[in-house]
Amino acid sequence: MGIVIAIDGVVGAGKSTTARLLAQRLGYRHLDTGAMYRALTLAALRQQVAPVAGAALETLLGQLRIDLEPNGRVRLDGEDVSEAIRQPQISRAVGAYADLPLVRLAMVEEQQRLGAAGGVVAEGRDMASVVFPRAELKVRLVADLEERVRRRFRELSAKGVHTSLEQVRADIRRRDQQDLERDYGASGPPAGVLEVDTTGLSIEEQVARLAALARQRGA
Repeated sequence: MGIVIAIDGVVGAGKSTTARLLAQRLGYRHLDTGAMYRALTLAALRQQVAPVAGAALETLLGQLRIDLEPNGRVRLDGEDVSEAIRQPQISRAVGAYADLPLVRLAMVEEQQRLGAAGGVVAEGRDMASVVFPRAELKVRLVADLEERVRRRFRELSAKGVHTSLEQVRADIRRRDQQDLERDYGASGPPAGVLEVDTTGLSIEEQVARLAALARQRGA
């Protein structure tokens, strides 16, 4: 048992790492909803199922098994795809699948099931507005664009992905615009969301700040 913590935010603000480490600190489950959409996208691209292929996509959704492990690893039908789903080509394609009502309905239902008992840190773009609108703690992480670019570039370089700062900046700007235009199905802006600016903060400082907020809410 425990509270539900919903973490939203812009690309490169540190959502995934902060959410995972916060969950570890609190002894909670980390629900990386973005990883679920990315895993679906990877499977669809591998099987050449286009976003417009409704029947084929519905079949794929019914067959997939996506497991989010406590250590942060992501498995797709038993295969560790933790690195594969973070590749730039997946980042560019995921929106086309995640925007589909068919996909969102299936994913949101599964996410709500996983978080029903509480004791979860749920991270994703619609956590506070659609999936867990009654979460005890709702946080939105933001950061300066150039810091986000540097963080993302270092992350990709560490994984052996060859790119440039210019390409990373363009990708983040495109993702920011897509997020602004995306309809997540909420009736309005989520209430009670606390904005935390992570510019200049280390991951440990981000986790400590959110852990303090969580304890104030009863975690």
